[in-house]
Amino acid sequence: MVRKRLAAYARLMRLHRPIGSLLLLWPTLWALWFARHGRPDPGLVLVFVSGVVLMRSAGCVINDYADRRFDPAVWRTRDRPLATGEVSAREALILFAVLCLVTAGLGVWLNPLSRALAVVAVGLAASYPFMKRYTHLPQVYLGLAFGWGIPMAFAAETGRVPVLAWILLLANVFWTIAYDTAYAMADRADDQRIGVKSSAILFGRWDRIMVAVNHALALALLYAIGVWARLGALYDVGLLAALGFAVYEQWLIRAREPLACFRAFLNNNWFGGSVFVGLVAAYLGR
Repeated sequence: MVRKRLAAYARLMRLHRPIGSLLLLWPTLWALWFARHGRPDPGLVLVFVSGVVLMRSAGCVINDYADRRFDPAVWRTRDRPLATGEVSAREALILFAVLCLVTAGLGVWLNPLSRALAVVAVGLAASYPFMKRYTHLPQVYLGLAFGWGIPMAFAAETGRVPVLAWILLLANVFWTIAYDTAYAMADRADDQRIGVKSSAILFGRWDRIMVAVNHALALALLYAIGVWARLGALYDVGLLAALGFAVYEQWLIRAREPLACFRAFLNNNWFGGSVFVGLVAAYLGR
């Protein structure tokens, strides 16, 4: 019985589906490497990786709590523990609070500025799931939530948040709009039926073009940052690989078939990883 309950909690936290943690991790790692010119503090890397996993888990729990009445009506989410009744709403809120407290404990290794930014991160994670009720662009808010590790990383490594960090955050917002629109395309029919808003609904027949535009804007900003940091050809190769994955995503969503759109969303792990590999290679090559 205990094992079954713990398994339900693990599924609620999406520990069996690491894609969300990876999409949150890549921009955080970009920031850690940029902030210290390729030589991040190993202790801080461990703290931020742990924080990413914990906060993504907390975000999944509060997301499912917010969507507990919608999820049973959506093909992709009807088996989630809150939707099936395996976990109660009260248990979900307790689990969310515990995860936030454990994450807060990581703050002892951070400086005051990064701890203050961490409070904002918790607020973004807790409020994001409710945005789809009020705006057709919850993806912009998600980009801030998933990218808030960027200013936190700069603050932790250097004690300040330079303009470069905010440009990197903006690049992450554009990237998030791209991949989360593909994600929303998979759910569009169900979302329209139950009254949930999304960028896929807002963009309509322009959805594929907007995915491409946002990928292009993200890559343009990442390229500009690389030029400013004088990272050179190895970094550019990483960006070219990311561009290739963005083009592949366009092929996947060409017919707007739900499962293919979800695969396109998953494909963005390789986009983020390519940028990071290019970034690491560029600094090692100096």
